[in-house]
Amino acid sequence: MNGYTGKILRVDLTTRAITVEEPDERFYRQYLGGAGLIAYYLLKEVSADVDPLGPDNLLIFAGGPITGVPIAGSGRSAVGGRSPLNGGYGEADVGGFFGAELRRAGYDAVIVRGQADTPIYLWLHDGEAEIRPADHLWGKTTGECQETVKAELGERNARFALIGPAGEKMVRYACVINDLKHAAGRTGLGAVMGSKKLKCVVARGSAAVPVADKEGLSALAKFMVTNWKKTSYSMHDLGTPGGLTGLHKEGKLPTRNFQDGQFEGNERIGGEALRDTLLIDRGGCYACPIRCKRVVEVDDADYKVDPMYGGPEYETLGSFGSLCGVDDLRAISKANEICNAYGMDTISAGMVVAFAMECFENELLSADDTDGLELRFGNAKAMVAMVQKIADREGLGDLLAEGSAIAAQKIGRGADAFTVNAHNQPFPMHECRSRHGQALGYAVSPTGADHMHNIWDEGLVHDPVGEGWQDMGVYTAVPATELSAAKVHAYSVTAAMKWLDNSLGLCMFIPWSADQKVEIVRAITGWRTNLWELLKAGERYVTMMRLFNMRCGWTRADDKLPARMAEPHRSGSVTEKPVQPDVLARAVTQYYGMMGWDTETGMPTALRLEELEIAWAAPQPANA
Repeated sequence: MNGYTGKILRVDLTTRAITVEEPDERFYRQYLGGAGLIAYYLLKEVSADVDPLGPDNLLIFAGGPITGVPIAGSGRSAVGGRSPLNGGYGEADVGGFFGAELRRAGYDAVIVRGQADTPIYLWLHDGEAEIRPADHLWGKTTGECQETVKAELGERNARFALIGPAGEKMVRYACVINDLKHAAGRTGLGAVMGSKKLKCVVARGSAAVPVADKEGLSALAKFMVTNWKKTSYSMHDLGTPGGLTGLHKEGKLPTRNFQDGQFEGNERIGGEALRDTLLIDRGGCYACPIRCKRVVEVDDADYKVDPMYGGPEYETLGSFGSLCGVDDLRAISKANEICNAYGMDTISAGMVVAFAMECFENELLSADDTDGLELRFGNAKAMVAMVQKIADREGLGDLLAEGSAIAAQKIGRGADAFTVNAHNQPFPMHECRSRHGQALGYAVSPTGADHMHNIWDEGLVHDPVGEGWQDMGVYTAVPATELSAAKVHAYSVTAAMKWLDNSLGLCMFIPWSADQKVEIVRAITGWRTNLWELLKAGERYVTMMRLFNMRCGWTRADDKLPARMAEPHRSGSVTEKPVQPDVLARAVTQYYGMMGWDTETGMPTALRLEELEIAWAAPQPANA
């Protein structure tokens, strides 16, 4: 079967049973991999009463048909399970090399159930799977763990998906780290991994993923190697931080916990400043020529930052920088190192620190609560110290490790006004008051607020719209701060394409056209597929995620934005326009209708499930 190993590994940590499933080709064509496989298995096997941190939750590592195939953008894979942060569908997608090595080791996915009684790790190599003791690894940082296991196995080229102490202590936004530099950051899946006492999954393999048309795939790979500099050189030069100063100029840079849209210290933390000061190398992912990752080093009297943990991306520069009012790249890089070493989502960690800073400045928290830290916007040393306290679950950090929603409930006295979450997941560093389609995306996201399966409204402002939009049946130009039916339609097809990428195992930063994506899938699998089938697959997966979330108790009332998004910036307003709740509610109704979901509840209709060939997932009557 081309494009797949044909094997899905199951591991029950309670019983220590290891089994292998071999799905047929129709199964793979319908669910592809990554997000598709995760949504399928969660719907099939995780009931509404399953505790996200209990033994019956699943933890799923899954590549897609493109993962590990030698072509630019194929380093992506996904991790999934029921989220301890949002209570529903949890998924995080990640680059690097682990996903490719997992497939080379012989598996398309690994499904972990149960809880070990003592710490363990999984060792996957050329079709073999072993459960090994990890008592000696528990408590170690990701770097310490990786070096210890490499020496133990005698495999310097093994690849890792692992957690640090934050995952062990079940910080609700702990994440899974791949090879120290690549984070499956969102939805708290590192806490799920910690709850299972699974320290790491280690993969090493020698088998190539079988490909139907090697010459066709090679031609596509050579095209990107030859042409990437024309459209993506700035991504290599500056990485994702390259747009930070531009966002400031446009009033779109989240600042001081989304109170402002411009940050006076932007030039000191932007991509150019990072390149010209702390950057020592550019890292990359499997088979990718662009090498957009940042690698930094700091060694001075204030901070020491080890380059083995990479360096801050845009989201991290925003969350620990402008969002906290901090303009010290060294401090931001140190906070990033802590998160990668201890295994925490930099977005959520920065957001909860900014939340605490606003509470402190409004006297809802005092120096007694913070162990003497002056936790004010702009205090770089206090920011770094609080990130470490969260990772250690020490003092106020123990409360903040629960996330800002739970922390606000405990603090009380109106602290919830300072939370900027959707479905309990903190916003990424993108200002949706300047992009109202993105605002809708945050509200209806199946994982909680997320930018990676969202729309960028700027792409629709020019008439005529680009050929890429027209490929997907979007023809109408719409202003960025308009939330009309045309914008809702554009969001719905964009989200389907992004979820498709997450199922294929394809990076969104590689400038492949829609037609080229189809060609890549055809070359790998041999299927005579087309864009219609692939977009329909994206719709299938987001519909499955919706079903799972509604099973877990999500309702239409949860598809909303925090109150702050209906307020203007205090200063720096250039492009922003508050998102009015009634306008958003109308757009949510329109989105439900366009997706074939009940317009009142958001429940996918029986006919829609039949169309997507997932009628098996229909909710069962209570007395069934």
